[in-house]
Amino acid sequence: MKLETYDPTGYYDELFAGKGEPRASAKPLIDWINTLQPGDLRRSQEAAQIALFKLGVTFNVYSDNQGIEKVFPFDIIPRIIAAQDWKRLEPGLKQRITALNLFLDDIYNDQRILNDGIIPRHIIESAPGFLKPCVGLHPPGGVWCHITGTDLVRDRDGQWYVLEDNLRVPSGISYVLENRRVLKSTFPSVFQTMAVQAIDHYPSHLLETLLSLAPQQLPNPTVAVLTPGIYNSAYYEHSFLAQQMGVELIEGRDLVVLDGYLQMRTTKGPRRVDVVYRRLDDIFLDPTAFNPDSLLGVPGLMDVYRAGRVALANAPGTGVADDKVVYAFVPEMIRYYLGEDTILPNVPTYLCWRDQDRDHVLQNLETLVVKSANEAGGYGMLVGTQSTPEERATFAEKIKANPRNYIAQPTICLSQVPTLVGEGNEIAGRHVDLRPYILHRGDDVYVHPGGLTRVALKEGSLVVNSSQGGGAKDTWVLTD
Repeated sequence: MKLETYDPTGYYDELFAGKGEPRASAKPLIDWINTLQPGDLRRSQEAAQIALFKLGVTFNVYSDNQGIEKVFPFDIIPRIIAAQDWKRLEPGLKQRITALNLFLDDIYNDQRILNDGIIPRHIIESAPGFLKPCVGLHPPGGVWCHITGTDLVRDRDGQWYVLEDNLRVPSGISYVLENRRVLKSTFPSVFQTMAVQAIDHYPSHLLETLLSLAPQQLPNPTVAVLTPGIYNSAYYEHSFLAQQMGVELIEGRDLVVLDGYLQMRTTKGPRRVDVVYRRLDDIFLDPTAFNPDSLLGVPGLMDVYRAGRVALANAPGTGVADDKVVYAFVPEMIRYYLGEDTILPNVPTYLCWRDQDRDHVLQNLETLVVKSANEAGGYGMLVGTQSTPEERATFAEKIKANPRNYIAQPTICLSQVPTLVGEGNEIAGRHVDLRPYILHRGDDVYVHPGGLTRVALKEGSLVVNSSQGGGAKDTWVLTD
């Protein structure tokens, strides 16, 4: 299991600068791996996967007829981010989430960015995530997006780009924390020799963020995590975070609006709930305000929220910023609200509602990645370089029928990390992205060091989502 001959094969590799040439930040790790006996790394991989299974680290795939609950795939070789890289990523993420928060507050109130023509009004008003019942809302402290997961990628030259924003109910942080827990027990000596930033304080930061939303006059506010239930794909994470924060895990059926407040049913009678970390989409929160068929939410919840008697994180309506068409305008938001140049650029994006962009996309489908504006998990997308003529023809018709719903981007040669593949001891490069997590508390924006590195375990694949065969790696952010 030696890495002296590992070859990045033309891609930007997070651990190697060239064939058999570790990057300075990764050299202690690579040197240690090269001291292992044949089979040691594979045995460590299997032990880590068993540990994660015993911890219950799972996810659900609704379309899988083999059974919906699966152990989250984990690769033993970590991804390393050098200190100088993180020093650029952290302020770039803070800048982005600050602008997005100002944008959300604006479009649901004064709409200056629309009135000034920076973003076409029809783009916002046609976005499924723009919820009219949220117009005029004023969340506590003016913060709409308290917990954000921003997806980043690196290209062949090592340049960082923002791939998309996740402002509704971003998932994955539990895998970050549990992956680290397992890897520290598997590689204890390596952590002692490398200056890896700690990450186990995330639950306390999250709890502080949630508590900051409660009315200040409340001495002991009640915080709860609202889950859709055990069949949700991220239910493990919901229960994990509630347990780590020491707060209640509740479902909509546990709640009722009583005497103008949100109350939780208990064996001792109703108990007021002051802050809800909601892990279900906007439209399911309150059947009287959004989807009348929802059985997951609480009738009357939005009335209590408007009255300032309960806080919701994230605020309803944030999903409009997850729209991939709206994503294309974030650099304009940064200039408009902050008067700054963008630190972390978007991937160049073609908007199919524009005639010129649409013509270009239709003529170049074989080289582009086409995405539906409001789907996630690797669904509703065409990777042109890996598509068939029939698939491209199908997408062309979809674009023509609903151009507002599609964007296209050049195929980014995602960076890669050495990964244990197959059943033996082979190591090969596999493509990765990165989802850092950002917590917004009024004037304070906290970026958790590292994030979820998702890895495409299939050879040549650029789709890293777990529902599409991807897995995860531990992410090591180094200190100076």
